[in-house]
Amino acid sequence: MTNDRTVCVIDDDVDVRESLVLLIRRKYRTLAFDSARAFLESGISAKESCALVDIRMPEMDGLRLQREIKRTMPGLPVIIMTGHGDVPMAVQAMKDGAIEFLEKPFEKTALMAALEAAFSRSTTPDLARQEPRKALTEREKEIFDLLVEGHQNKVVAHKLAISTRTVEVHRRRIMEKLNAKNLADLVRHALSR
Repeated sequence: MTNDRTVCVIDDDVDVRESLVLLIRRKYRTLAFDSARAFLESGISAKESCALVDIRMPEMDGLRLQREIKRTMPGLPVIIMTGHGDVPMAVQAMKDGAIEFLEKPFEKTALMAALEAAFSRSTTPDLARQEPRKALTEREKEIFDLLVEGHQNKVVAHKLAISTRTVEVHRRRIMEKLNAKNLADLVRHALSR
C-alpha cells in the first residue's frame, strides 16, 4: 500500500536501484534516479519527500549531493547509504544533516525505520539517547571521542598507548552502553552533546 509520501532513490547501480524501488514501493511512492544530476534536474518538491542517496556515484557523490539538497531544497530529509562507509564519511553526513547513514547490506527493518524517521523529521534531541553517555568511564569517553573523529581502532590504540584489542573491548562496551547499533548511532551521540 502506497501513500503520498515519496522516496527518491538515487543510486547509479541499476540492480540496487531496482531492488530498493521494489522494496519501498509497497509502502511509499518511489522515484528512481541514476545520478545526482538527474535528481537535481527533476524538479522534485521537498514536501512529503525524502532522498535515499548512495554515497559513491560518478560526477557528484552522495555527500556533495546532500550539501546541494541542503542548499537548494531545505527541508528535504536525506538518508545516506553506502557499501564503503567509514567513520569520517558518517560524521560528515550526519553533520550535514543526514537522517541516517546506512551501511550496505542493510536490513529491510533498518531501511523502513530510517524512512519513517525521515518523514517524521523529529528535530528535538532525544534526551533518553543522550543520557547514557554519562555512564561511560573516562577511558571510554576518550576512545569514543577518537572514534567519532574518524580514527580506526589501531590509531586510537597508538594515540592512547594501549593495545588494539583493548580498544575493541572498550568500543563494544561503548556501543552497549549507548545502545548504539552502528556507527551512525555513535555519531548521533557525538553530535547531540
